Amino acid sequence: MKSWEQYTYRVTFSPEDGEYLGLCAELSGLSWLAPTAEAALRGIQKAAKEAVALLLADGDQVPEPLAARTFSGVFKVRIPPEVHRQLAREAAEQGVSMNRLVSAKLSTGASSLSPLSPRPKLKKPTRPSAPSPDQKGRAATAQPHRKAG
Repeated sequence: MKSWEQYTYRVTFSPEDGEYLGLCAELSGLSWLAPTAEAALRGIQKAAKEAVALLLADGDQVPEPLAARTFSGVFKVRIPPEVHRQLAREAAEQGVSMNRLVSAKLSTGASSLSPLSPRPKLKKPTRPSAPSPDQKGRAATAQPHRKAG
């Protein structure tokens, strides 16, 4: 199975565009607009396939699918000292460890977490290549996110 087939895709409705927006988590700079959710999904998958081909042709690293990654369940995060103090106080008041408190807070809010910065809205959408006749979507962002340099 090709890496792009294992990528994480999401389709959401864009009120600003009045169309469905297809997104690929592994290629954050890539999106596809289409009149239907199904067309947006087909479009973003095709765009991801083409983006992976471009990355390979340029000798760039292709992102590993999220589904293929292993996660330890441990990560470090820097927070302001006052937030640390508030969390420690709340954990002590509840009689739980700060780790358990933060884990519970993240677990209950994880499904509602949103990206830190919205994707820029493009004035003139472009396509990475001409779509097939059955595809009437348009690429909102044509180039994959690439590393600097």
